[in-house]
Amino acid sequence: MSIPGTEHEKFVYDPRTFKPVPYDGRPGIRLLLEGMARFGWQPILEGENIIGLYQNGASLSLEPGGQFELSGAPLKTVHETCTEVNTHQQQVREVAGEIGAGVIGLGYAPTWSLDEVPQMPKGRYGIMRRYMPKVGGYGLEMMFRTCTVQVNLDFSSEADMVKKFRVGLALQPVATALFANSPFREGRLNGFLSLRSQVWTDVDNARAGMLPWVFEDGMGFERYVDYALSVPMYFVYRDGKYIDVAGKCFRDFLDGRIPELKGIEPTMADWADHLTTIFPEVRLKKFLEMRGADSGTWRRICGLPALWTGVYYDQAALDAAWDMVKDWTAEEREAMRDAVPKLGFKTPFRNTSVLELARQMLEISAAGLKRRAAEDSAGMTEEGFLMPLRELVTRGYTRAEELLMRYNGEWKGDMRPLFTEYNFL
Repeated sequence: MSIPGTEHEKFVYDPRTFKPVPYDGRPGIRLLLEGMARFGWQPILEGENIIGLYQNGASLSLEPGGQFELSGAPLKTVHETCTEVNTHQQQVREVAGEIGAGVIGLGYAPTWSLDEVPQMPKGRYGIMRRYMPKVGGYGLEMMFRTCTVQVNLDFSSEADMVKKFRVGLALQPVATALFANSPFREGRLNGFLSLRSQVWTDVDNARAGMLPWVFEDGMGFERYVDYALSVPMYFVYRDGKYIDVAGKCFRDFLDGRIPELKGIEPTMADWADHLTTIFPEVRLKKFLEMRGADSGTWRRICGLPALWTGVYYDQAALDAAWDMVKDWTAEEREAMRDAVPKLGFKTPFRNTSVLELARQMLEISAAGLKRRAAEDSAGMTEEGFLMPLRELVTRGYTRAEELLMRYNGEWKGDMRPLFTEYNFL
C-alpha cells in the first residue's frame, strides 16, 4: 500500500512585524507562489490570481488566511514522504528568504487578531466565510487562524476500511495530544494545549466530529455515502465560477430540488468537491485522512505519517490497535475527544491516562514499522521517525507545555522569541 500523501500547513509571516503576510505585496503570498514555480511547479489560476501549484501528484495550496500547504504525492514509504517534506522546506527557505518572509508551524495563530488576517482570492472561501457564522461559533477561527498536519492512508477492501476508520477515530484524540501545539491566542495564553482541536468542537457539527455511527453494525461505503449526501454543501463550481448553495444538501442536488442549480446536472467532480468540505476527525475519500494533529516543528511532521503507517499497514499492529479500542464506548471516546484539547496527556481515561494510551499506540506503531522493514539507503527503518514522539511520551508533557514553560520562563511573556526560535527556515 502507498501513503497517498502527507499534508502540512504553516503560517507565513513578516519577520519585521510578526503579522501574517497579505496576498499581494512584499513579502506576500503571490510572490511566494510565483517563486516556487522555479522548481518545476505548474501554476493553478483563479482568474488572474495564482492560487496554487502542482507537479507529479503533489500540490501547493492556500488556506483562507494564507496558510501555505503542501499536499504530498502518493509514495510508498515514510522515507520517501519525509524526503518530499524536506525538499519542500529547502524550496520554501530559498523563496521566502528572497521575499523576506518567515514560516512557522503551530496549530493556531499565536499573536494576530482575526481582523489582521488577510483573505485569499479564492471564490469558495468567500462562500464559506459568509456561511460559517450561521452554523458555529468557531468557523472563521478555523478558516483563518488554524494549521494542521494530516496524513492520507490506503485501505484494501471495505472491511479493511471499516476497521481502520474505527481505529483512527478512537485513537485520534491520542494523536491530538501527541501533536498538541497551540497554547497561544492574540499574544496571550488561551487556556488550551490544542486550541486548534477545541475550535473544531464548534465549527459546524453537521460536517465534523467523531461520527459514532461508524462503530455501528452496517458501517460501510454506502453508510458513509448516506451521511455525505445529507451534509450541507457550500458551492457548485461551473464555468470558472462558484455558485453559492450553502446549507443545501447534495441529496437535493441529485433530486433537482435546488433552485440555484436549475438545469445543472450533478457530476462526479461536484461529488469530489463536496467530499472535501466534510471535516470529521477521520475523513473518507479514496483513502482515509487523519485530521487530529496540530501543525508543529519540522522534525515532527514526519512523525505523523510514521505513527499511522505503523498502525495501519501491518495487520498485527492494526489488530492490536483494534483490541486496544474495541470496547471503548461512544461516550468514552467523545469524553476523551472533548478533554484532550485542554488536558493533553493528562486526560483521564478509565483507570489510566492519555499519556499511557499514547505510549501503547507508539509501541504498536513501532512494532508495525519494524515488521514492515522498509529501509532507506542507509539501512534505517521507518521506526526512527517516531523518535520525536517517543521523546514527548518519555518526558510526559506536550510541545504546547514546552512552549508555555518557555513563555513563562526565559521568554518572560514576550512572544517574539517564538517566531525567531521556531521559524521553519
